Amino acid sequence: MPVLHSTKNLKVATPVTQSSAGVGIFEYTDAYTVFHYGRMPDLIPGKGEAIARMAAFNFALLEAAGVRTHFRRFTAPRHIEFDLARLPAPDAVPLAPDVRNTLLPVQVLVRTELPQGSSVHRRLAAGTLTPAQAGLSSLPAIGEELKDPLVEFATMLDDVNQYIDAAQAQRLTGLDDDRFQALLDTTVTVNRVLTEHARTVGLRHCDGKLEFVVAADGGLVLADSPGTPDESRLLFDGVHCGKQVLRNWYVDNGLEVPVNQLIAEGVPRHRWPTPTPLPGEFLPVMSDLYRSLSETWTGERLWNAPDLPAATAAVVRLIGH
Repeated sequence: MPVLHSTKNLKVATPVTQSSAGVGIFEYTDAYTVFHYGRMPDLIPGKGEAIARMAAFNFALLEAAGVRTHFRRFTAPRHIEFDLARLPAPDAVPLAPDVRNTLLPVQVLVRTELPQGSSVHRRLAAGTLTPAQAGLSSLPAIGEELKDPLVEFATMLDDVNQYIDAAQAQRLTGLDDDRFQALLDTTVTVNRVLTEHARTVGLRHCDGKLEFVVAADGGLVLADSPGTPDESRLLFDGVHCGKQVLRNWYVDNGLEVPVNQLIAEGVPRHRWPTPTPLPGEFLPVMSDLYRSLSETWTGERLWNAPDLPAATAAVVRLIGH
């Protein structure tokens, strides 16, 4: 993922080759992203460390469940070392079947619930997705729990990534039938493990985005930061525990940056408007929320953060709903 669109900084410790993985180090920053804009103006103190610790916890949790990941080690307070793969060039997609040590150019999206903010509601309203395609018999209510997880796919290298169907996803990744089925099976396993853990600590894991690498031996390896609030939608007692809170503030106040429109009109990025900064009172509340979420999720007590009921109550007071 290009650094511009990421909340992580990347350092290459050992370059990747065709025959062997490299070594990369992610530094998790206090930045956040919304609306496909890239990094927004504000930093949320403590967010990077909170998410780094959740990511390290989740990799251990998933590996214990038999999921192969790119994780190597966590270095406090906010660095994760991992097996580095190449980012495919746009002109190298679809990938060749024999490609190795390469990030698949497709995001896998898995949903167990459809809370406020889920793109499924917007796409159903716009007619770009039908209830049948989402495995539903009728239009869902806000917060509806799905009988079976919904697995979807999206591109990864576009300025604004596009939803694609399973056949398109398989073609772009270059995976044969067996490995594509392995991708689906692993997705279901990851979602189950994260959803079950969320329930044990009083949270709802509503949806998540997964990324995969083709390793040197051709096997699939889970990458990025699964199950963190940068990649998953987590709710406590109906309150979002992540950037949906911030996204909602921009939308509710008519301050959303119209990235899709800007791209469609061909406006170069350097001429895009600078987003309005958050009100100052948001930063300590969101800092407490991320730290409380991390402590609740991992069981570590590092910051003397408010408990999650108190942290989410502060969010509700802040946004008024």
